[in-house]
Amino acid sequence: MNRAANLKQIHQTQQWDVAIIGGGASGLGIAVDAANRGFKTVLFEKNDFAKGTSSRSTKLVHGGVRYLQNGDISLVIEALRERGILRKNAPHLVRDLSFVIPSYDWWSSPFYGLGLKVYDMMAGKLGLGPSTLLNKEETLSLIPNVNKNGLRGGVIYHDGQFDDARMAISLALTAAQEGATLVNYMNVVGFHKKKGLIDGLEIQDQLNGNKTQIKAKVVVNATGVFSDQLISLDQPNSKPMIRPSQGVHIVLEKKFLNGPHAIMVPHTTDGRVLFAVPWNNYVVVGTTDTPMEETLEEPKALDEEIQFILDNAGTYMTKKPKRSDVKSVFAGLRPLAASEENKESTKEVSRHHKITVSTSGLVSVLGGKWTTYRKIAEDTINTVQMVGGFSERNCTTKNLPIFGFEANSDWNDSLHFYGSEASKIRDLDPNGNQSLSEKIHITKNQIHWAVKEEMALRLEDVLARRTRGLFLDANETAKIAPEVAEIMAQILNQDQAWIDSELKSLNSIIKNYQL
Repeated sequence: MNRAANLKQIHQTQQWDVAIIGGGASGLGIAVDAANRGFKTVLFEKNDFAKGTSSRSTKLVHGGVRYLQNGDISLVIEALRERGILRKNAPHLVRDLSFVIPSYDWWSSPFYGLGLKVYDMMAGKLGLGPSTLLNKEETLSLIPNVNKNGLRGGVIYHDGQFDDARMAISLALTAAQEGATLVNYMNVVGFHKKKGLIDGLEIQDQLNGNKTQIKAKVVVNATGVFSDQLISLDQPNSKPMIRPSQGVHIVLEKKFLNGPHAIMVPHTTDGRVLFAVPWNNYVVVGTTDTPMEETLEEPKALDEEIQFILDNAGTYMTKKPKRSDVKSVFAGLRPLAASEENKESTKEVSRHHKITVSTSGLVSVLGGKWTTYRKIAEDTINTVQMVGGFSERNCTTKNLPIFGFEANSDWNDSLHFYGSEASKIRDLDPNGNQSLSEKIHITKNQIHWAVKEEMALRLEDVLARRTRGLFLDANETAKIAPEVAEIMAQILNQDQAWIDSELKSLNSIIKNYQL
């Protein structure tokens, strides 16, 4: 992907079939599907791809054990099916991960064991492995750090794990490969209408302030928690359609889990489940579910959310984590689709997606979850075809490999998530493969690749999403940031003023990830 070339393409194209606003999981998935069906597709992202919620998940591709518990069978079935499809199409990005549920009551293991057998049955041929009851000794052998006091046994089951931001970048590259044009740091500031129907957009480049207009037959709003703002731009008197819910995660050193298996904590003080998941030699623990009034681009974890995670995780770990043990903390906002009148707690609001069409023809995608992004995209483009009066074209993304597809990806390789592109990165410079940090893996070659091939324009793009330093270890990221900024400046032909500005901007963001 090359931003300058894509901007040129935008200026040269008289009319697009589909214009997508939003470069998170839903928007990128929609771009892949639209382009794959042969529609002339363009996507605009106000910030960087996956800047918001789509880079701040629990890193799981899962059916949702909790949704099964809540009786949302249709969502579980859909998510399990999509989990299997994603695992098949992106083996370099999605893998099987085993989860252990420790039990401290005589009834817990049989109860969860039965539920998870139903979970396995729903997955069918796309299942990742059977669930099994464990005795006390077997449970301790799998999660040796778990609290031994009162432990009776456990259950092991299988779900999927991925790197959300890397998946997003791979989807952007897939969309580009299919013929879509994508631009980050491009804000939509207005709609153009003809006889009351949207037929174009006014866009503004966030890097230089330049404005331009484009024509599009159908416009899709895939801006997640910011959907209401765009709907209001189209229909000023519209009612809110999104209920933001904040999910917070903390990141600890791997010694707190000390093994390849994840833990699912089945009973928290607010009735949710809690996960402790091994990820990139660290452990991600979360999440929370806090209703929020504001939709911020950089949401900040509340003290009570952090304490909730520490307290509930600590009851299942031999070594109880403290605030000083937290290497990074990150918050994301779930775009839950619910009416203003719905006063349920957000943990009870369905994760199903909704698609609406305004009287002016704006197609809005509301809600959803990472696991079902492909189905969201399929349903959206089916709607787009009707709104735009296009001849029907069938969706074929069930069998579309994600960019970098590599069937036998070695997950012990620090560059495995690049898939087939990993060797190209290593070959850029034989001297550029040494990590700049002993704690988080990032090389000069990766930085070069991020800028040249993945449209990374800012320091944060590289350290937060092209590599995951900021989400793994905020203090370590701050240490290596000056060197990374210098390398980027050389590639982008930028001066010291740019380096200083980028470091100032990043350091202000890092504060949200530190305790």
